[in-house]
Amino acid sequence: MRKLMLAAAAFVLGMNAASAQVFPSRPVTLVVPYPPGGPTDTLARIVAEPLRAALGQPIIVENIAGAGGAVGSGRVARATPDGHMLIVGHLATHAILPATQTLNYDVITDFEPIALLADTPQGIAGKRDLPAKDMKELIAWLKADPGKRTMGSVGVGGPSDLSAILFQQQTGTSFQLVPYRGGAPLLQDLVGGQIDMGLFQASAFLEQVRGGQIKAYAVMSRQRMAIAPDVPTMEEAGVPRFVSSIWHGLWAPKGTPKDIVARLNAAVSQALADPAVKKRFADIGQDIWPGEQQTPAALAAHQKAEIEKWWPIVKAANITAGR
Repeated sequence: MRKLMLAAAAFVLGMNAASAQVFPSRPVTLVVPYPPGGPTDTLARIVAEPLRAALGQPIIVENIAGAGGAVGSGRVARATPDGHMLIVGHLATHAILPATQTLNYDVITDFEPIALLADTPQGIAGKRDLPAKDMKELIAWLKADPGKRTMGSVGVGGPSDLSAILFQQQTGTSFQLVPYRGGAPLLQDLVGGQIDMGLFQASAFLEQVRGGQIKAYAVMSRQRMAIAPDVPTMEEAGVPRFVSSIWHGLWAPKGTPKDIVARLNAAVSQALADPAVKKRFADIGQDIWPGEQQTPAALAAHQKAEIEKWWPIVKAANITAGR
């Protein structure tokens, strides 16, 4: 009996090893929990091709939007943990979201971290015909008509929403917050003049700023972005100690075998080292994390630190999905 049990165990281990060796055995899906055309979608599509080359299988980018990123995240959390369905998430989906709504999954225990991808600051932009020329004039314009102007943000209780609330608190202004399902529809309405301002990832609107379709007032980084040297930081614009960035990472469902996680991590590192990827990320204002920060452990540690930073802010502001 003991010999039979050992033989069975060896067979199972052999099968597991064989399945890991052939991974991936079919196309890999990258879930983007936001609509097409936004910054997260753009980032995912840039890395898809080099990941295909590294893994030897097609990479399918699937947009599953809804509930501030919770719908797509939940789909991946419940997926088969074999490495064939992953999620490109960020600060909102994997740190802030659980503090603002009740989820049917856990952002820590239901995912396996793979790697940090990129980081970009948020920023404030305005419609083309907005009269304010700089941040000082923008604040004065808002104070002249409190509660009447509109500011678009991505989701309720997300990073841009929280930053917009903090902006009001620090500047003594008030305006109507308009939540969007993603950066792409927000940008579309801003360009079309349907809203007055937008606070979201700076990488999402810099092209439209360069094209004269909208105005950029400030970015929420410690230093000016290399891609937008004419846009001041919030500190330079007169709003001190206002720093907020959106970091992106890649996760698999919990229980994904460690050797598959390692294979995926190696593929991501290879993709991020590609000069073409570096250039395309730089062109849209995305900073790639240093090599030593591209590990599963580094993503897990950063996610934990961001949860510890943002949750008290959310609770203090009493922000929920229903506001």
